[in-house]
Amino acid sequence: MKYISTRGNIAPIGFKDAVMMGLATDGGLILPESIPQLDRDTLAAWSKLPYRELAFNIISLFATDIPAADLKALIDRSYGTFEHQETTPLVKKDGVYILELFHGPTLAFKDVALQLLGNLFEYLLKERGEKMNILGATSGDTGSAAIAGVRGKENINIFILHPHLKTSPIQALQMTSVLDANVHNIAVEGTFDDCQNIVKTLFNDLEFKKEYALGAVNSINWARVLAQVVYYFYAWGRLPEQGKVVFSVPTGNFGDIFAGYLAKSMGLPVEKLLLATNENNILSRFVQSGDYSLGKVVQTVSPSMDIQLASNLERYLYYLFNENPERVRSAFAELQQTGKIVFTAEEVQRVQSEFLSCTVDETKTLDTIASFNKETGYVLDPHTAVGVRAALECVKGHPAVVCLATAHPAKFGDAVERAIGAPAVLPPQLAALQGKETRCEIMAADKELVKAFVKAKA
Repeated sequence: MKYISTRGNIAPIGFKDAVMMGLATDGGLILPESIPQLDRDTLAAWSKLPYRELAFNIISLFATDIPAADLKALIDRSYGTFEHQETTPLVKKDGVYILELFHGPTLAFKDVALQLLGNLFEYLLKERGEKMNILGATSGDTGSAAIAGVRGKENINIFILHPHLKTSPIQALQMTSVLDANVHNIAVEGTFDDCQNIVKTLFNDLEFKKEYALGAVNSINWARVLAQVVYYFYAWGRLPEQGKVVFSVPTGNFGDIFAGYLAKSMGLPVEKLLLATNENNILSRFVQSGDYSLGKVVQTVSPSMDIQLASNLERYLYYLFNENPERVRSAFAELQQTGKIVFTAEEVQRVQSEFLSCTVDETKTLDTIASFNKETGYVLDPHTAVGVRAALECVKGHPAVVCLATAHPAKFGDAVERAIGAPAVLPPQLAALQGKETRCEIMAADKELVKAFVKAKA
């Protein structure tokens, strides 16, 4: 399996090089040259496999340059850190299925990908005799999951940017209380989009990227998306009947739902992908009317979705534009110049044939946490509540609706307490964070300051 860029200006590379490159050197995002196709017999055979076996079967289709025994060991080690034997269990509540993706070390869905990516990096760096400086931006959960994936690992430093005072307190503690020598936290005085723009700008500084061996853990890294494809297949296989399914995905960056699009493209019988957003609804506007125009970021109780610039949308647009890299390049030049991308009526119609979308504001989010808890006793985190409310509004009564539960509710205790009158019970690993020593650099949203810090600490 070879990999290419959405912008068309890199020679095809193998999986290992794709993982190490992160962002393509032409500024695009990396994708496989072709998407493997699975027939119904294969889907049926894989439908009841344990999580790790399923992950091996799917990932091995894409990671063809890693020996099977090594890949299996990497996958087993990655998911051996999850506290639930099913890794991502499926539960049914109030007529919808909830796919619990929060049983990893940092209690967020990002662990599913970042435990694997951390082990892949360590494996590849050792194989190549190289070192890496990981540079990433987070709106909340990616940072702590990335840090958990690489803390203490050989040949790796990690630099994570988060928007100062705009993550939940627990999310910030999960990052800043990790004092390993190879971990560096930067609190940027700005928004997540500011953090992400700094990271992308530094990756596009090819001389700096090469000199300091920058590596990517954000969902711009292909391995992140690939790892997330697995749980769509796993959820479908755990349904009482393996028919058409609707997945409701709370998303701000389009990475998680793009993994669902890939699963569908491989042959998984997905009827619709329901894209759920909060007030920062650029993606909902894109699906509903083709309006992809940048607005101002609004702070909400679901901070991991407080995003305007959805970096993973570029991967989907490559397919929407019929795999035409020139059209992708012009679209993103247009976005940079005008703050928007204009789509044809035919393109909008095609988007709507594959996605549904729903905007769920803060009032509805809190109401959903409260009502769902009252009816079922189950506590939703605010991001998951956005996805559940979208499902209840858009596809109510559908027999197979799977809502992705992206984080443990205790990570957002203030929002949960506002909704149900009491905070979610803290699991032991979160309770242990209180009063811990922390380390973090606060700095202005200035790429030169970040660049100087990386140079000093690398």
